[in-house]
Amino acid sequence: MRYGQIVLGPAGSGKSTYCSTIVRHAADARKIVEVVNLDPAAEYFDYEPLADIRELIHVDDAMQDEDMHFGPNGGLVFCMEYLLENLDWLEEQLGDSDDDYILFDCPGQIELYTHMTVIRQFAEVLTQKLNFRLCAVFLLDSQFLVDGPKFLSGTMTALSVMVNLELPHLNIITKMDLLSKAARKQLDNYLEPDPHVLLSELADSSSKWNQKHAKLSEALGKLIEDYSLVRFCPLNIRDEESIADVLLTIDNIIQYGEDNDVKTRDFEEPDPDDNEESADAFNI
Repeated sequence: MRYGQIVLGPAGSGKSTYCSTIVRHAADARKIVEVVNLDPAAEYFDYEPLADIRELIHVDDAMQDEDMHFGPNGGLVFCMEYLLENLDWLEEQLGDSDDDYILFDCPGQIELYTHMTVIRQFAEVLTQKLNFRLCAVFLLDSQFLVDGPKFLSGTMTALSVMVNLELPHLNIITKMDLLSKAARKQLDNYLEPDPHVLLSELADSSSKWNQKHAKLSEALGKLIEDYSLVRFCPLNIRDEESIADVLLTIDNIIQYGEDNDVKTRDFEEPDPDDNEESADAFNI
């Protein structure tokens, strides 16, 4: 059995930063977590990828093709579809080792997750052919969840992703370290949200749009309350306890380590003779 996270979210939500943080945290615990970059438009990330889609196809290849004339969004979709048609390349890059733990760092085009089937088809190949046990990790920037309207929008986006992918799922609020203390207190109201409070904020708004669509907002709030499908887990990448809590939650979801030995990296053990020599030198 192999284990993995499909890391999703809008552009700028912190997907690559999340991946590098998990890799670093795992290394500190002497565990191996690898990352596969699936963003054909990526310019920089702070990790060494196990596989990089840009070696197969780059978004510029699709955009500069004289026949297709794709823009950035169309180019990203084409690249992901091209990956599906050439999964033998990815399979070769991944190898066939058991007990792997791999993060798949996806592009920031939200349509790929909310209503298109490309990522779902990719996940099906991983689970059915490559023997992966997966969790979808959807990231959302904390700074876009500090008022009622934005929270409703973010929640419905997360719900769309959950329904579309049909995978075990965790929603994470990122960039908690960038919030002020006042904003953090405000955000606490949305970790265990009360739709009635959120709707009252909309009702008190002077916006004509909010007044006109009050019934729609009420229906969305009722949906969130009745089914309780969407909850957010905060992540502060500067807090090791916060990182450990998120990783423990995901590991429980995919049952990582329950029936397999934890894969560790080989580290050189200290030579006892070196310690004796250091002690003798100190005594001198």
